[in-house]
Parts: sequence; structure tokens; C-alpha cells
Amino acid sequence: MTPAINLAKKKKIPHTIHQYDHDPRSESYGLEAVQRLGLDANTVFKTLLYSTDGKEKELAVAVIPVNCKLNLKFAAKAAGKKKAEMANPDIAQKITGYVVGGISPLGQKKRLPTFIHESALQYDTIHVSAGRRGVEIELSANDLASIAQASFYCLCD
Repeated sequence: MTPAINLAKKKKIPHTIHQYDHDPRSESYGLEAVQRLGLDANTVFKTLLYSTDGKEKELAVAVIPVNCKLNLKFAAKAAGKKKAEMANPDIAQKITGYVVGGISPLGQKKRLPTFIHESALQYDTIHVSAGRRGVEIELSANDLASIAQASFYCLCD
């Protein structure tokens, strides 16, 4: 079990766990999940951390479809900041307690402002990392937002 799965269970949120054998040579963790599990890429979301206003440790979380690119201007605006840039992976791992490629928006060591791309609301359920490479958790976008205390924003072009 991961902290993300344990949190979903504790909050009694309906969810399904999907697992696959992760290939360490895979270039995209999210697209690997799509291929290995036979999922619609629009329903598989990646968790990205970004720093705001030039402060390396002032982080926020963006949850976006794996086939989209984070618009840093939109991300900064969602966080109420002027500027955003991708977080240093070492800092992201230390603050969340998860490894890159397995960072979940749920069960992080430190609660960070979290924003989910608004397209998630189109689907009955979406898939996000469950906290380990090769493990996805499927749940409703509203349940994810509730547990992560997240808001919905346009985060991609």
C-alpha cells in the first residue's frame, strides 16, 4: 500500500487500483500507463510540481492529462502568483515523499496547493499515480479534488 491508497481507503472514497510492470526505460510514465493498461489518454493524469515566483521550495501541484503540456502562465495564475517554473525533481521528491514518475496528488508528506485541469470533470473517473511507478488509482475527479483539497482550472493550452 502507498500513502495515496491508504488515504483513499481512510476517506472511504470509491476507487480502483490498476497495476502494471513498469519499464525503467520508458520515456513517459503517464503514456506508459496508458499503453500498458489500455486506457484513454484523456483520462490518465500526471502529477507535476512547480515552484512559484522564483522560490524553489514554494511549490504547487498541477494534475493534467498525460497528453497535455502544462502552461506555466496558467499554473501561476491558478496559484495566485506571477510566475511559475517546473520544480527541481530532487526537491519535489523530498517534499512529497514520492519518486518522480510515481508522485501522487494524494498522500503527500506536505499538503501543497493543488490544481486539477478542468477537463477531468468530463469523465466519470480519471486515473492518477497511486504513489509508485506502475500503480494507478482510478477515482472521480470530484473525489480527488475533495481529498486533495484541490481546485479545477484550465492548466493546458
